[in-house]
Amino acid sequence: MKLLPVALAVTATLSSFSTFAETDPLDNIQLDDQQPLVISPQSDIPDGIVFSGYARYGFHFSDDTQKYVSADGQLIGNAAGRLGNESNGGEFQFAKGFVSDNGTIWDVVVMLEHWGDEVGLKKFYAGATNVFESQPNAYIWAGRDFHNRPQTGLNDYFWMMNDSQGAGIKNLEFGNVKFDMAAVAQVVDGGGTGDSGNYAITSKLHGINLTDALDLSFYANYGFSSKNTETDKDTQTCTGTGADKQCYVDDIDSYQLALELNHSVGMLSNKFVARYGNNVDNNIFNKTEDLSTLLMQLEGKLVMSNQTNIEYLVGYQSLEDKNASQDDRANYSAIVRPTYAWNNIHSTWLEAGYSLVDFDNQSGQNDAWKVTLSQNISFDMDSGARPMLRFYATVGDSNTEVDLTRGETSKQDTFAVGAMWEAWW
Repeated sequence: MKLLPVALAVTATLSSFSTFAETDPLDNIQLDDQQPLVISPQSDIPDGIVFSGYARYGFHFSDDTQKYVSADGQLIGNAAGRLGNESNGGEFQFAKGFVSDNGTIWDVVVMLEHWGDEVGLKKFYAGATNVFESQPNAYIWAGRDFHNRPQTGLNDYFWMMNDSQGAGIKNLEFGNVKFDMAAVAQVVDGGGTGDSGNYAITSKLHGINLTDALDLSFYANYGFSSKNTETDKDTQTCTGTGADKQCYVDDIDSYQLALELNHSVGMLSNKFVARYGNNVDNNIFNKTEDLSTLLMQLEGKLVMSNQTNIEYLVGYQSLEDKNASQDDRANYSAIVRPTYAWNNIHSTWLEAGYSLVDFDNQSGQNDAWKVTLSQNISFDMDSGARPMLRFYATVGDSNTEVDLTRGETSKQDTFAVGAMWEAWW
């Protein structure tokens, strides 16, 4: 199950997707723009334990076997839209800050997650800032953390999701530009304490202000494996016998390259994302030889008044696998969500979305559409205000001409109603 804990950089106001509360950042040592908030020498560390998190729980009734609306084989997250189309879960985080007599500032953070039948450990890391006189704002960390996981909100898609354990440094400053770099390992399958044998070097160059309205970030990640890769133990090649027997696995390297362009002027804000993956999709550790993926997305928000917003997303992702060309496909997605606040308590949202999966080497397409009407009771008038109580109804349709698992065609009409509580804090 995907985790849902991040904020959208498209807009200064929060939209309806998972993130922690955007209160005074000095009082919440957690998330800011897809990453753990990086403390600095200017941070005012609060006393005691900081409790933060994201959660959504409720009921969802559907009149069909397909509870949620999606196109089989889609690649861009919840490509027909997430409103009234997502399951339950949450993340619960505790953090403690420390100020040393030598001037360094520390934080220790732990997070538990609940997106399935069990509660698991998602984070446990420590970090320090004001360590180097020449780089006082640099933040050095080690442990297990959300890592390299930017997200778009309307489709709830983590277009990179490289959560892992390791160590790194954030906010190395070169003039006005900042640089992050880390060496990380995938956690062993099942949530143990060890490494799976898949590793990565990740980097991000950010804070590139092209104009007052445009800023740019670059990502570059490289993945590699040891000869004890957990997923490859059953496919080892062995030579010799007895004491001379030697076994090894072929190492598959991978890389991701991405850019993120943010544009904000007046009441309009947009984020454009482009990402290329070689031997990987959005996770640098989950490698497939001779796989290539390309993603392009535009997500934005137009604030028409204090009461009315329009949020929108268009996306495209392609997948080409030389060893399984029957799976080659492209996913096209479009979502629009107008919102209207009747007052600072009650609001009405309408979300319409469409997802099309077009296969290159098979005759057929899969598609899905949905429309969701949601009546909300929220903490404030802004569409990002939480907590929120949400009462919704969804109608939708999915048509499967190419079934990747059973080889069957099908068509399903979905009507669903539900109630959900959602909050970040």
